[in-house]
Amino acid sequence: MSDRRKRRLLPVAVLLSGTGRTLKNINDRVAAGRLDVEVRLVIASTPKATGVRFAGGAPSRVIERGDFSSDEAFSNEVFAACRGAGAELVVLAGWLKLLVIPDDFRNRVVNIHPALIPSFCGKGYFGHHVHQSAIDYGVKLSGCTVHFVDNQYDHGPVILQKAVPVETDDTADTLAARVFEAECEAYPEALQLIAEGRVAVERRRVRIFPGEGRGG
Repeated sequence: MSDRRKRRLLPVAVLLSGTGRTLKNINDRVAAGRLDVEVRLVIASTPKATGVRFAGGAPSRVIERGDFSSDEAFSNEVFAACRGAGAELVVLAGWLKLLVIPDDFRNRVVNIHPALIPSFCGKGYFGHHVHQSAIDYGVKLSGCTVHFVDNQYDHGPVILQKAVPVETDDTADTLAARVFEAECEAYPEALQLIAEGRVAVERRRVRIFPGEGRGG
């Protein structure tokens, strides 16, 4: 524990559109000494997003898409705020708006999707829509995917995935609960790998280095 406390914390901005369960999970891991990140800023896409209550000591902002003439202008404002907070990584935590990723944040924006990409993903696949689609299709496995974000929904390079079974009597609610349990493990795991400098992107493949950093 003492060694972990001496490590540099990766400064991140967290973007959300809803209840903030993912942000709360991140905060809990940080408080337990199991995740080496520091939340510098929380951005909500709507004033109705209750997740800002988990911002803790970090400043929070609401930036609404409707206040801007284009996705580019909206994204410019979001990333300007992230730069101003000193964030080196942007963490999407239930963020539902398309972002145009600037060059200086390429492979520095991450998201978690509640399915095994490339299945049940893309525009319109969020929340219970994802889980109901998996059930309706009849798949035996679902899960979650942590990936880097590019300029398409759920399209960037995959960092890691965790699978969960789909039971014959599942509803969207019961499957969502099982997948979220996997998300609570997968997202902090991926963030910790990034914080330790153990992640590199080679075209569409993400390479995980052993130990700490590429020399580990």
